[in-house]
Amino acid sequence: MSALDSTFGQRLRAAMDEHGPLCAGIDPHRGLVESWGLTYDYAGVERFALTCVEAFAGSVAAVKPQSALFEVFGAKGVALLERVLDELRVAGTLSVLDVKRGDIGSTVDAYAEAFLGEDAPAAADAITLSPYLGYESLRPAIDLAHQTGRGVFVLALTSNPEGASVQHARGVDGRSVAATIAEGAAGDNADARGRGELGSVGLVVGATVGQAVRDLGIDLPASGGPLLAPGLGAQGATADDVRRVFAGALDQVLASSSRDVLSAGPDATELRARARDVARSVREVVDVPA
Repeated sequence: MSALDSTFGQRLRAAMDEHGPLCAGIDPHRGLVESWGLTYDYAGVERFALTCVEAFAGSVAAVKPQSALFEVFGAKGVALLERVLDELRVAGTLSVLDVKRGDIGSTVDAYAEAFLGEDAPAAADAITLSPYLGYESLRPAIDLAHQTGRGVFVLALTSNPEGASVQHARGVDGRSVAATIAEGAAGDNADARGRGELGSVGLVVGATVGQAVRDLGIDLPASGGPLLAPGLGAQGATADDVRRVFAGALDQVLASSSRDVLSAGPDATELRARARDVARSVREVVDVPA
């Protein structure tokens, strides 16, 4: 759809309620592709990606293709990524394109049109964004997403060791960078939150960040949008970790799982079953009613 007739937050809430709060990744790393008995070349990645679409479409709340792992194959890889997004859209399954774009002015405007515009060649329901040129540098993408009924997930508090040097830093007012990003999302989600709805500006918050949310003064419930939470499964986050990190905002959590689910391949039926099992376990952790 162009100029979608519902917000991304509304569609995501409905999908999470129906399928469970899981975003299944399509991450064609060399090791994963080869573990399926496929060759790590365009043909192997094509088989890998389309098997994931067959398995996940209609079975999970959202699917997250990793753009870079398609782009590495050049124009053919980008065309395959566009096909994946098209097939997910036809199947009625939400897509979150992991591109982590971030820039200023006309450049971020162009990124926004490429992925969020009504005539976008690689249209996704939502994309990931990097705010480290300043949250407001993302304004063209956030505003266009609102106009077209799409969404964004802004990196806020990631679990990679390098992230802390930027995300944990504090300004002259004593607020952490991560907290200011969450506050920006809260402002953009204020109208949706006032209607009792999930906002369309989400945050990426690692499930393995421990006490950082509390220590850095981040108010996740007030952010009002979905919380894309990598770290479950292969990255080691436990149920207790999730409850600790996302206390008060568990109903906003959209757990991201790639390796844990993809290890069930190459059979599409087994992949689908594994995704449903992981979604069920996440639902139990966040205590979202079925």
